[in-house]
Amino acid sequence: MPTPLLPLSPEQLASLTLLAFAASWTPGPNNALLAASGVNFGLRRSLPHIWGVALGFMLMVFLVAVFLGEIFRQSAFLREVLRWGGAAVLLWVAWQIARSGGLPSGRGEPRPFTFAQAAAFQWINAKAWVMAVAVSAQFVSAASPWASAAAVALVFLAAGGSSSLAWAWAGQAMRRFLATPLRLRVFNAAMGGFVALGVVWMLLE
Repeated sequence: MPTPLLPLSPEQLASLTLLAFAASWTPGPNNALLAASGVNFGLRRSLPHIWGVALGFMLMVFLVAVFLGEIFRQSAFLREVLRWGGAAVLLWVAWQIARSGGLPSGRGEPRPFTFAQAAAFQWINAKAWVMAVAVSAQFVSAASPWASAAAVALVFLAAGGSSSLAWAWAGQAMRRFLATPLRLRVFNAAMGGFVALGVVWMLLE
């Protein structure tokens, strides 16, 4: 049974943990961008991106669970604005990766995402919004909304931090294979295409 100190029951915690790790580790816009960052910039330079994703999504889940979940569940207009606005930004990012061979920085040459950019990216990531609203509906208790929202956010921090690190490391591990310009261009085109396909899939759902 949930208590003030343990706002989720053991069964709820197990279910949430499985859901969080499955959602965080499976392919999606964040993981495609992290893999591309690992390939293009290495693990060390990608650390701000990694922590921006992990901590940014944790904060997003907490705020949505406490303040915004019910509003977005009830407002079809806001859901559609988020859905199409986020899709447009994701498609632009996908194009930049596929075309330029790196992550867009807005300053000319490709650079890895900063912590703030990666954290802010969560708020226009449609997959992140869907997950944040869904888990707030399923696991946040009306009797202890702050404590249960904090528990959900911490579980997603563990899942998101581990998956972000792993995807960026996997990208770095492929750097030697992708050392030739042609292979790197093909990889970045594939990652850009993967992000774009994810956007199309989300729009068709």
